[in-house]
Amino acid sequence: MTHNKNENEYFARRDAELLRQQRAAAQQAAAESERKKHHMKCPKCGYDLITHDWDGIQIDQCTHCHGVWFDAGEAEALMKTSAPNILARVFRAVAKGVTRK
Repeated sequence: MTHNKNENEYFARRDAELLRQQRAAAQQAAAESERKKHHMKCPKCGYDLITHDWDGIQIDQCTHCHGVWFDAGEAEALMKTSAPNILARVFRAVAKGVTRK
């Protein structure tokens, strides 16, 4: 059986597209796996983060080094809250190792 030039080009393009799709899917799966490994992990020491609610603002704290981490906009929201001295209260609690329930 002989193949003409158009058939060969068609199959080459199709194979290239399939390979591109497979590579893209593999890259996406690897990125998702990497994200899951680091989700809610301390960027400093790698231990788990726990979330505390301070006047409606979520603050992440490391269970090991006790570092405090804010998501985008949370530090600004904490500073804008009407609760008196909220920022000072948060950091005093962290320094003492006490968390607000």
